[in-house]
Amino acid sequence: MKIIRRFTALSLPVVLLLLLGACAGTDVSHYAKNQPVFDLVQFFSGKTEAWGMFQKRGGEVVKRFHVEITGSEQGGKLTLDERFRYDDGTTQQRVWTLTRQADGSWRGTAGDVVGEAVGHAAGNALNWRYTLLLPVDGKTYEMHMDDWMYQMDRHTLINRTSMSKFGLEVGQVTLFFRKQD
Repeated sequence: MKIIRRFTALSLPVVLLLLLGACAGTDVSHYAKNQPVFDLVQFFSGKTEAWGMFQKRGGEVVKRFHVEITGSEQGGKLTLDERFRYDDGTTQQRVWTLTRQADGSWRGTAGDVVGEAVGHAAGNALNWRYTLLLPVDGKTYEMHMDDWMYQMDRHTLINRTSMSKFGLEVGQVTLFFRKQD
């Protein structure tokens, strides 16, 4: 009986560590060898279009949208002016100001982002993490965004974002970007 108690007492911390490790997710460095290398400034400078959807945790698509993006670089900062048109006819604008850091990471701000977004790139991937103020039915919620971008070719980018509140996923955003010539 003592052996079982000791095993159980030792197993609990091990199980908890394994569960926490499983929640950590993939590190962006995993994609370091993938091509083409994603250059945020090069891809988003000029005009880009995107099509996307929001799905609830169970998979139901509840919102679809189209985005027109104008990107410009000046003084070492990349500005992205995003104009959203949703399937219900509503519109939204978000203007990002993005700055590359000395270590190669990115910092970004926007009017509906709490503090700064932090991004890390490797190979064809970029991972952003930030808190977004999301208006829903007259209330505003702080949603944690775990945003992954993958460049497929010189004109195509796929984006998948997990949205969570209190550590629980509430939904996902999927976007397909097409660079305009």
